[in-house]
Amino acid sequence: MLVALALGAVALGAGRAAAQVDINGPDLPDTPIATQSDADTDAAIAERIRAILSEIDGYGGVEVAVAAGVVTMTGQAIDEAAAARLTQIVRRVDGVVAVNDRVLATTNLAERLAPIRDRLVFRAWQTVAYLPLLLVALVAFLLIYLLGAAIARAMRLWRSLAPNAFIAAIYAQVVRLVFSLAGLVVALDILGATALLGSILGAAGIIGLAIGFAVRDTVENFIASVMLSIRQPFAPFDLIEVEGDVGKVVRLTSRATILLSPNGNFIRVPNATVFKARLKNFTRNPERRFTIGFDVDGAADIAELRDALQHRLAALPFVLAEPATMAWVEEDRGSAVRLAFAGWIDQRDTNLDHARGEAIRVLRADLAKRGAAAPPPLQRIVTLDPEGIRQARQAPAANAELEPSALADLANTEERDLERMVQAEREVPETRDLLAGGAPKE
Repeated sequence: MLVALALGAVALGAGRAAAQVDINGPDLPDTPIATQSDADTDAAIAERIRAILSEIDGYGGVEVAVAAGVVTMTGQAIDEAAAARLTQIVRRVDGVVAVNDRVLATTNLAERLAPIRDRLVFRAWQTVAYLPLLLVALVAFLLIYLLGAAIARAMRLWRSLAPNAFIAAIYAQVVRLVFSLAGLVVALDILGATALLGSILGAAGIIGLAIGFAVRDTVENFIASVMLSIRQPFAPFDLIEVEGDVGKVVRLTSRATILLSPNGNFIRVPNATVFKARLKNFTRNPERRFTIGFDVDGAADIAELRDALQHRLAALPFVLAEPATMAWVEEDRGSAVRLAFAGWIDQRDTNLDHARGEAIRVLRADLAKRGAAAPPPLQRIVTLDPEGIRQARQAPAANAELEPSALADLANTEERDLERMVQAEREVPETRDLLAGGAPKE
């Protein structure tokens, strides 16, 4: 308690010392000091100051005394800010030589709360007075907003202007946002508070920038989905490859492209990755090429053997006549020569892997029939039976396996099974696909 009283006394003494006239400080007016002073002038100055303070709230407890043009003020003001302004007010009175300010801020709780109460009452009455104007502003905002919402719900109009339903929905949202901002501007203009609009938009811009950095990947995927839905590089059921992932396209969402792999697994690839990556579409062109190769005996007639095997490949029922088959010498390996062959199939009807396997089987059998297979490597040790080799070469080849009826079933059943699973997934009612049949294709 004694310490508190001592600190209070020190603070009071410091405050009073600071309140004395500082001849070097800003408390001295810049006007010239008269050479004569009388009691009537001092009384007039004091009366003038009292009249001024009586018209300003917060100075009811201030006492004013003037002697030789020096104004001494004592008592209490409503708060620290009012006490600080008091000297500036008094200095402007004509005839004041110096100001001796000893006014402190009041510590009376009732006096400190009275201005707050008065301000609250004033603002309450001001709000009541503004209610009709506020109601008019609110009605104007609602009318403009409802008009924008009605236009935004005209989806037939937006679908006619947009390449797909996803972009049409974005158009509708933009229209709704524009009308909402227009309604806000009109409402603020009615209230005479259009200056607030700049602050609101500035704050919204800063918040939007911060959110944009926080959800950068999501925004990037959304923008990529917009671009992919406008210029569609693939369609539902297309077989595509994106960065090593191969699968049938199930759907395009606002964040990712959903694929169904040949193994039946669902693959979710972010749209930003799909948009920037090198993409292979195996379905856009139904014709697909396969290549095979064989090592043949270097002593054989390579040209005749190449043409014969090419003709045999072209005769296979699943190989297309156009584009034509191709054959070429790929590599000379000394005792053997590498021949390569290429053929085309319609992957809508024929499975690529099955077709390539059957082509290898048939051409290898034909090669064995002609006895032109590549000799075994020199390091290979075998027991030769010359008579058995001669009889094998003279025996007629089993051509039954080369007939079309002996070929394996090459129907692309795997493709149809995958399409059935994709169709089942696309029929789920909760899903939404951004791919549209009428959109332009890349």
